[in-house]
Amino acid sequence: MTKFAGKICLITGAASGLGRSTALAAAAEGAALVLTDIAAEGLARTAADARAAGATVHLAEAADVSDYDQVVALAARVHDAVGSVDIVMNVAGIATWGTVDRLTHSQWRRTIDIDLMGPIHVIEAFVPPMIAAGRGGHLVNVSSAAGLFGLPWHAPYSASKFGLRGVSEVLRFDLARHRIGVSLVCPGAMATPMVDSVDIAGVDRTAEAVQRGMALFMRHAVTPEAAARSIVRGVERNRYLVFTSPDIRVGFWAQRYFPPGYNVAMRGLNWAMNRYVEQKAGAAAN
Repeated sequence: MTKFAGKICLITGAASGLGRSTALAAAAEGAALVLTDIAAEGLARTAADARAAGATVHLAEAADVSDYDQVVALAARVHDAVGSVDIVMNVAGIATWGTVDRLTHSQWRRTIDIDLMGPIHVIEAFVPPMIAAGRGGHLVNVSSAAGLFGLPWHAPYSASKFGLRGVSEVLRFDLARHRIGVSLVCPGAMATPMVDSVDIAGVDRTAEAVQRGMALFMRHAVTPEAAARSIVRGVERNRYLVFTSPDIRVGFWAQRYFPPGYNVAMRGLNWAMNRYVEQKAGAAAN
């Protein structure tokens, strides 16, 4: 069991969405917070709200997790101020979708830099001091349903999220002897600001078909507050795989135990997405 009360908890991506909700949920369980995000204004709001609720926020400092030097500098300030942290939660991330013929190199690069190298930078800077402190602790890496399934148009996002899943699978066993638990969070649809900022290569987000698809997505989305509660429960119970919605748990079960059904579902999703692109191309030609 991992308890948040009396622990120092580092959370990335804390300015909005799941990161903000996770910070407030951890604080509600008694954790003292160290917060970071690239968005300074949102980060300041989260810190102020946590303090208003009675939480201790040791540090709330803007940093770009994709920049190794910024993460190292942040870690130095954190360790000078509070010593090693007890819980590290890698929440920060972006989403990039698109077919391989439409994606640009910069879209691939940016997604990997933020969603995979970002958590690795944080792990490099904060986990060895946790080991040296000898108090145990917990590492949380937020992956995605796209880190479990071959969702259409998700190649850059899945590359990073499958990669983070691999890192977590190794560290799950490597860190056990140091009494540091590892949780891999695999959210599905979630109503966060990321929905409005998904970078879809070669697709007009204002198109009616895209708006209909986003509306359908939102009907199945859980709130970031509900997802954060699932994460806190998962950490407290030392669960490795943490699902924030039941549909992803069912999909993961189907993938493992009924591969033909999984294959049909992925082919169906791919057909539907590509049909949209073909219709769009036909309309443009006319």
